[in-house]
Amino acid sequence: MAGDPTREAAFALLTAVFERRRTLEEALNALPPMEPRDRSAGHRLAAAVLRRSGTLDAVLEPLMRKAPPDPARHVLRIGAAGLLLLDMPPHAAVGTAVALARTCGLAPFSGLVNAVLRRVATDGKAVLETLDSPRLDTPPWLWASWGTDARAIAEAHQHEAPLDLTLSPGTEVPEGGLRLPTESVRYPAGTHVAEIPGFADGRLWVQDAAAALPASLLAARPGERVADLCAAPGGKTAQLAAAGARVTAVERDPARLARLAENLARWRLRAELVQGDVLAWSPPELFDAVLLDAPCSATGTIRRHPDVPHLKRPRDIGPLCEAQDRLIQAAARMLRPGGRLIYAVCSLQPEEGAPRLTGSGLRLDPFHEEELPGLPEAIMVEGNLRTHPGMWREWGGMDGFFAARVVRD
Repeated sequence: MAGDPTREAAFALLTAVFERRRTLEEALNALPPMEPRDRSAGHRLAAAVLRRSGTLDAVLEPLMRKAPPDPARHVLRIGAAGLLLLDMPPHAAVGTAVALARTCGLAPFSGLVNAVLRRVATDGKAVLETLDSPRLDTPPWLWASWGTDARAIAEAHQHEAPLDLTLSPGTEVPEGGLRLPTESVRYPAGTHVAEIPGFADGRLWVQDAAAALPASLLAARPGERVADLCAAPGGKTAQLAAAGARVTAVERDPARLARLAENLARWRLRAELVQGDVLAWSPPELFDAVLLDAPCSATGTIRRHPDVPHLKRPRDIGPLCEAQDRLIQAAARMLRPGGRLIYAVCSLQPEEGAPRLTGSGLRLDPFHEEELPGLPEAIMVEGNLRTHPGMWREWGGMDGFFAARVVRD
């Protein structure tokens, strides 16, 4: 990338997500070698466009007589994001966008990019104030599915997520961290975890405050035999092992299992690792407790993964629900009588929550307020857990999770 590596990286990332339907993480891993700061800045710029593309398009479209081809639209979005969201100086945002158009083989559109972005620099912020950005930036099917919480969720999605950490037992809160009521430790968005004392020597790991709840609610006791299913990258496995449980972590993907092993070694925690399909694997002995954080639509993680609304479709939910049903049945077969299961998904979609346990043959064991300090609003009427990004707004929100605790009689 001989020109402007930051904007060329952002352009490549947006092309991969919008046109090739690749995840932002996959696209980031496929970028050519570059300076870490350019890679990070390109990622931040692309994420800003993905997070606010509906709003950016609403500003841009009235300034054009006809829709430009997708590559030119990406360049315009990058320039508009610099002007409206990242407070770049107008001459820099416009000039770098025009240069990007030429670098990316879009020289015939460089005049359009220049003219449109100059108008955005002059009038864009005033137009921005007239728009219902949360709604514009949210696909209608997602907005409808989130019910009365939709606006609070969508408003939270407009901002980068803070950095949350789980600390090993006995580790003091590093300087600058905020201890949340549920024991996670929070730092502002943009904090580099590698610079936090304790990260390099494995005394803490990155884990959203909501993502830490399912393992905490399982309440594993020392010596209990516990399974963590679909376990990579290992944050929940680490929580269970740190509680003193004898943990078996099951993961189908060998590359993800290798990452889990590396993480546990760095955190100085132990677990039995099994590469296998949860649906086919049978334990040699039944477990006292099982944690199933099932594959899902991941709509609860949009703050961290702003590509999700652009990649998921309503038709994806049905097959995911069917897979979740099969996983719940497999997990139930691994439990001893009286054993407990936490079923969790990082999804905001109602279909992936409580309905998946209907007909499972497992008895609901409701959560209680004392188990969720500072989060009474996350306990649903029937006693399940539901968090969403609009909660804890004063502290920067949290991911969306559903969790239920059930018992095998």
